[in-house]
Amino acid sequence: MTDVEGGAIPGATISVDGPSPGDHHKATADGDGYFALIGLHPSVSYHATVTAKGFADWTSPALVLTPGQESEIADIKLTVSTVQTVDAISASELAVEQIKAEEQQRVLGIIPNFYVSYDHRFVPMSTKLKYKLAFKTSTDVVTFGTAIFLAGINQAGDTPDYVQGAKGYGQRVGAAYADAASDIMIGGAVLPSLLHQDPRYFYQGTGTTKSRVMHALASPFIAKGDNGREEFNYSSIGGDFAAAALTNVYYPPSNRGPGLVFSSALTTTGGRMISALAQEFILSKFTSRGKDPK
Repeated sequence: MTDVEGGAIPGATISVDGPSPGDHHKATADGDGYFALIGLHPSVSYHATVTAKGFADWTSPALVLTPGQESEIADIKLTVSTVQTVDAISASELAVEQIKAEEQQRVLGIIPNFYVSYDHRFVPMSTKLKYKLAFKTSTDVVTFGTAIFLAGINQAGDTPDYVQGAKGYGQRVGAAYADAASDIMIGGAVLPSLLHQDPRYFYQGTGTTKSRVMHALASPFIAKGDNGREEFNYSSIGGDFAAAALTNVYYPPSNRGPGLVFSSALTTTGGRMISALAQEFILSKFTSRGKDPK
């Protein structure tokens, strides 16, 4: 036997099988590609299969010998087997692809759901990716729209203590947006970069209801480090308190003070717990997703 260019294939294996399981014969080709099989039965339909490393298998048509016949199987030519290639991707490239997919996630196709990872393959985000995701979230049109909506509610409730009218409404819009953007940037980029933590929520999706509830409720307090290990979520808690503290810069003097900082931070953290529960059991069903990275 040879390859398609006529080169001998020593060490190739030929198996000849009859209709019964016990009628099996096997031989190995010599250095010139030849082999010999003896003990085959006459008037029996055999099929020969030739295998060799790196080549596609070759199978003969039915072979039937007459009594005393010697037969030669000529012109056995093996072709090189098809090589299946696998596209390799580095951890940093996978992280980029994951973030690209997450940036397309929106609840009902509208509300950003960028900070949820549905991919169970954990790879750390680079500092660049953390800032990129935070900037995209904070500048999304829905983030601005939410600030405008909340400002209307605050205007009706006359809180914070800005004046009424267009000026007060504008101040409330600015304050609501500053609240959100500062928390996103500090808790989603600045602290995660400094502390080497991942700011995303990692969707569990499987297991008992209790384990999923516990996973969701713990998420504001437990984060994945860039090393993949679980650790206290200094980034999320620190971001909530830092953003709350910044309100003392732009809120009216009558609304400033430690009480505002603690109440705002605790409210935000509590909101994260509720949001995580929704992510685990509800929002995943309504979130449009980008193409999963390979």
